Amino acid sequence: MFGIPIEFILFALTLLGVALFHNQTFYVALTGITAVALYKIAVTGFKTGPGIVGFVGHLGHEWVTLANLLALLLGFAILARHFEKSHVPVILPKYLPDDWKGAFVLLAMVWVISSFLDNIAAAMIGGAMAHQLFKAKVHIGYLAAIVAASNAGGAFSVVGDTTTTLMWIAGVRPGQVFEAIIASAVALCISGYFAAKQQHAYSPILKHSHEHTHVDWARIFIVALILVFAMATNIVVNSKFPEQASAFPFLGAAVWVAILVTIPVRRHDWEVVGESVKGSLFLVFLVTTASMMPVESLPAPSWQTAFGLGFVSAVFDNIPLTALALKQDGYDWGFLAFAVGFGGSMIWFGSSAGVALSNMYPEAKSVGQWLKHGWHVAVAYVAGFLVMLALIGYHPENISKTSVPAAAPAAVAPAPTPAIGSPGYQ
Repeated sequence: MFGIPIEFILFALTLLGVALFHNQTFYVALTGITAVALYKIAVTGFKTGPGIVGFVGHLGHEWVTLANLLALLLGFAILARHFEKSHVPVILPKYLPDDWKGAFVLLAMVWVISSFLDNIAAAMIGGAMAHQLFKAKVHIGYLAAIVAASNAGGAFSVVGDTTTTLMWIAGVRPGQVFEAIIASAVALCISGYFAAKQQHAYSPILKHSHEHTHVDWARIFIVALILVFAMATNIVVNSKFPEQASAFPFLGAAVWVAILVTIPVRRHDWEVVGESVKGSLFLVFLVTTASMMPVESLPAPSWQTAFGLGFVSAVFDNIPLTALALKQDGYDWGFLAFAVGFGGSMIWFGSSAGVALSNMYPEAKSVGQWLKHGWHVAVAYVAGFLVMLALIGYHPENISKTSVPAAAPAAVAPAPTPAIGSPGYQ
């Protein structure tokens, strides 16, 4: 239609539905994946073949990625609950300065926490601490900064955001993502400074004493063990046994082995798994839908494309955008991680962290107010991206770890990129 593949039109309608109907995202994603699958089964077919047989073959290529993603999302939900119950978020505020710098340090804490904890959990922890510190009077600009800090912290860590975890599962090395810390730190400083000033003028910090609160180190041990198991397994399997990595979800399995072996240490909140299933399946549906897109029709993976994706992710969910980029391949993954991770902070519904925090502070559910008071988030995104571009340059790289020049797709007819999860994909 108008030169645009029907799959992309259906996908765009799905993402638009996610943006408009926040309380029905699961059913919107389910409708979207069904519509795209039926269209491809009936009309275009898949790279693995036509009709139902091709669809089954496609899922056969993708199942390892999808299983890893689902296992990690559910496992990290348990990890986040242990961190919350460790009492670390409760005692952190007593170390804050009393003026506007205290508000800034709180954002820096959220940034650090999000680097090893899911960014949604980090945003919720930051929102809870802000509620206590500022007598429940939290400026909308500061709420935007909390979301920005949580997304910035997750952007340079493969365990800090679903987008970077998805890259990691696909074979992107942690070091390739970590370079995003440059843009992430710049963005934190810019957005954090202006937001801290806004908050201090609106409602100064009010510290509470927590002398009788003690850290539950057993829960911290569980958090650390889950992360160590995940990191070590993915590094060893991807480097030593790449073919096996594409045949079985070792990463997700390692997380659950760590959870099971720590049952005697502290009781896991198994109920959080049930609470997370629907949201996790929603993301799996979106990633599966993205995997069925004809990525050869997308713009070339240049730094300009990555920069633009940051603004697109402020409106559309960044998970399927990341899945599309992974299928297309050939990005500088640090730039992409920052763009899709931090870009969603520019509007309250542009990231899962923003939606979660806005449920805690309903007054933030206004695009106009968010843009008016959280203007510094957009400035921070542009500045962070351009500073990183100036300092280290844009170096596109295939997930197969072979550097490719940006103009290579136009000069050479490349071999088709294997689907995520296929035997030829690392």
